[in-house]
Amino acid sequence: MKLITVLLLCSRLLPSLTQEGAPQEIDCNDEDVFQAVDVALKKFNTGKTIGNQFVLYRVMEGTKMVGSETFYSFKYQIKEGNCSVQSGLTWQDCHYKDAEEAASGECTAVVGKRGTKKFSVATQACEITPGNGPVMTAKYTCLGCVYPISTDSSELEPILKHAIQHFNNHTDHSHLFALEEVKRAQRQVVAGLNFEITYSIVQTNCSRKHFRLLTPECKSLPNGDVGECRDNAFVNIDQKIASFSQSCDIYPGEDLSHPLPENCPGCPRSIPANSPELTEALGHAIRKLNTENNHAFYFKIDTVKKATSQVVSGMIYTMEFIARETECSKESNTELTANCEAKPAGQSLNCNANVYLKPWENKAEATVDCQALEMSTMMRRPPGFSPFRGVQVQETKAGATRLLNSCEYKGRPSGAGAESPPGSEAESSHSAQ
Repeated sequence: MKLITVLLLCSRLLPSLTQEGAPQEIDCNDEDVFQAVDVALKKFNTGKTIGNQFVLYRVMEGTKMVGSETFYSFKYQIKEGNCSVQSGLTWQDCHYKDAEEAASGECTAVVGKRGTKKFSVATQACEITPGNGPVMTAKYTCLGCVYPISTDSSELEPILKHAIQHFNNHTDHSHLFALEEVKRAQRQVVAGLNFEITYSIVQTNCSRKHFRLLTPECKSLPNGDVGECRDNAFVNIDQKIASFSQSCDIYPGEDLSHPLPENCPGCPRSIPANSPELTEALGHAIRKLNTENNHAFYFKIDTVKKATSQVVSGMIYTMEFIARETECSKESNTELTANCEAKPAGQSLNCNANVYLKPWENKAEATVDCQALEMSTMMRRPPGFSPFRGVQVQETKAGATRLLNSCEYKGRPSGAGAESPPGSEAESSHSAQ
């Protein structure tokens, strides 16, 4: 009955399917099955604006209709991963969240295929079951209400730091701005925390032409421009800023009587990408990257694209580099070593890093922002590789074949929340033909 329903849906979508059909076997070794599911799951994750991506768990059932176009109709299960929808990663790069905290879901999709590579989602519907993650509601009688919090709260510090950097990176103003005063703040407990913050900013003597970020030398100008910003930030249960929006109004101050000289001491200077001077700074940057990301394997620096240094009360290094995934897992190795070789088909990241060093105080602060390089995960798989475990199929009428057993995603990362995988062969009972 379920098969008939799916077939009727497909026939209503494209009448041409009822006019021609060629039986073709579908099983877990059919790479097109995985590509169809991959397109459907990416479509679902793209539709999320906050929270984490979902990761494929298994394909439960499905049919393949071959006509002037090919249509895959299937039902699949998903589990919440630990990569936010803002991370720029694909679901294949995510781990499952802890089983007790992770949401789960079941989706039904119809995916069409045109030509040899173009897949598109015709219809899809998903039912999501929330997890039992920790929600901090004990101190409030109204669950989920918006409450004012102290403007001096330590919870605001990482959000304000992110907010000032975000403004300075996106403003058209000639100078950097610094935080002046937090005027009011509110917090709402959800599956994480929503913050609403209003604060004032003030222009500093550091021009954006000469300074990439605020330093101790950047002082507020008494007659400089000022502004007021209103920010909304969502902090997930992993204490990461998962979404952020900002609106600022800038008001002009008096003319500056002492503009910065065109050539100033302490301004950034370019240095060779292979300079030994970068060794320590790059070491701090890659350690920061490996500490903050949730990847199962360590990354190492492959190529330094460009770098600058700036003398302040210490030294600031600004670098852009390519980092590649290595064969050293975090589970088996306590740290990245020189013996960790890059995976031939591993992931690559394009990273921008700022490292502030003050050696006489043994002080080092690093910030790293990385984006995955454009590379299709499917293209990285060796020929003949199937991401699913074996499955039985049964031919039906009208040019369709039906999955008799589920295709479990064997490429998923191991870790918290993941069930023990079965053997290399499907551990399912044989259905009567």
